[in-house]
Amino acid sequence: WSDLVLLSCFWLCFLDETGWYTANRHWARNRSGPCRSLSVRLPPGCPMFEPVETTTLLTPTRGYLTGYTHSLNPYQGCAFGKDSCPYCYVRAMPIQRFASAPWGDWVRAKINAPERLSRELETLRRNGRFGSLRIFMSSATDPYQGAEARLGLTRQLLEIFAASGPFGKLMVQTRSPLIERDLPMLVALGDRVVVSLTLETNRDEIRRQLTPTSPSVARRLLTLERLTAAGLTTQVAISPVLPCDPLPFADLIAPRVRRVVVDTLVSGDGAEGRRSRQLGLPAKLASLGYPDWLSSPVPDLLLDALRQRLGPSRVGFGSEGFLLDPLSPIQTEKNLSRSKSGDCDLRKPPI
Repeated sequence: WSDLVLLSCFWLCFLDETGWYTANRHWARNRSGPCRSLSVRLPPGCPMFEPVETTTLLTPTRGYLTGYTHSLNPYQGCAFGKDSCPYCYVRAMPIQRFASAPWGDWVRAKINAPERLSRELETLRRNGRFGSLRIFMSSATDPYQGAEARLGLTRQLLEIFAASGPFGKLMVQTRSPLIERDLPMLVALGDRVVVSLTLETNRDEIRRQLTPTSPSVARRLLTLERLTAAGLTTQVAISPVLPCDPLPFADLIAPRVRRVVVDTLVSGDGAEGRRSRQLGLPAKLASLGYPDWLSSPVPDLLLDALRQRLGPSRVGFGSEGFLLDPLSPIQTEKNLSRSKSGDCDLRKPPI
């Protein structure tokens, strides 16, 4: 018995050191209601995890997301960004500048998000705005990053949307196959939801070099197949276009998706490429053998190839490409001309 007690104490100390005991003890204590901010560390290699309460969940949109009424971020921080996704603009925003850990090493979960969403939807219903909502989830994080597998916040939000009636439309933006877990809920939402999956290249070696924490190209293509086969409105967000083979890439995407949006490191950073340069993208790409990628014609070739296979109305460019309403050929042409002139004042979601 003494040996058993000593062994138990050892494991409790070990689990508390790694955060498992503290995290699970905290969650067990607070399962019946929201809890206050508490920093805990999950097992080695996982980001710092902090459950927090939010006072507002639906945020009025601006900049890149003009055309949406609100953005929705169930998390702050993004585990996909750990030594990955060097183009993500959020790593240069104040929320990261004042963080205590590098981008990708911390995640805050808005544990009262379901409660807030229910209240805010009811307020919008009373105000007469309920049926015209256009919500982008998520603009500054990934709603299906690793923490979601355990916490299920995004799933709870989808359940609330599904039960709420004709609120408008929801765009769910992710790069994670974890979204397949919620396929029944997405199907229940029907034409109220569009699922957008990020896929920046057809080359898995480029994926490993620039976005090593992201799922493989093949795995995301399989997710697209499953979502589209279930009858959902699906979108591929090639945003930004990374080094790729435009014709084979278009051939991979076209039969698996309803629509596509294309964006570049210049048109999508909201500053004519200055933010991409400040984040060190030219040097990073040059080290991989692509010194002139920011001025490469490949994105235009990819856009043309996709339009030939899907039709102009199903292929968008830049901010208007992310709009939930179907694109017209005129909109698509306008977006392409804007990207070439650099005349855009947009804020790009980190997809």
